[in-house]
Amino acid sequence: MSRVAIVSDTHIPSRASRVPDWIVDEIERADHTIHAGDFDSRRAYDRIADLAGGELTAVRGNTDPATLPVPTTATVELGGVTFVVTHGTGSSAGWHQRIVATVREAAEPDTDPVAVAGHTHEVVETTVDGVCVLNPGSATAASPADRETMLVATVDGGSLEVDQRTM
Repeated sequence: MSRVAIVSDTHIPSRASRVPDWIVDEIERADHTIHAGDFDSRRAYDRIADLAGGELTAVRGNTDPATLPVPTTATVELGGVTFVVTHGTGSSAGWHQRIVATVREAAEPDTDPVAVAGHTHEVVETTVDGVCVLNPGSATAASPADRETMLVATVDGGSLEVDQRTM
């Protein structure tokens, strides 16, 4: 059984000064961390990577520096569950369909991947065209979010349980 911290849209330093303590605790307790982009700076990326202890899957968001050492889409298998991670850059209109299209393009045929994306700062846990779509919201309550949020997933033998966390 693995515990996965799922965060996004930290926006440090443009909209927040630091990662909230309770998010730090959740990342440190996790076996793996997924960050769906918009760290906003190399300093924020380095902080999350340090907290994750090398167990980090991350992607670049639309506010991230081009020099950030992460791709725009990443795939990781954890506990028998395949996660495809992307930021979801673009208009909020069509966000769900854009995420599903990205996941289908990146995933191996005949798999049932879980999509993880950010960008909207709204928590999402839904199924779209047979694809589980997760958005942890904003870890720092960056506008338009009104609270700090993240997801914690438990994966084991191909099964997935997701809990929303908020402060």
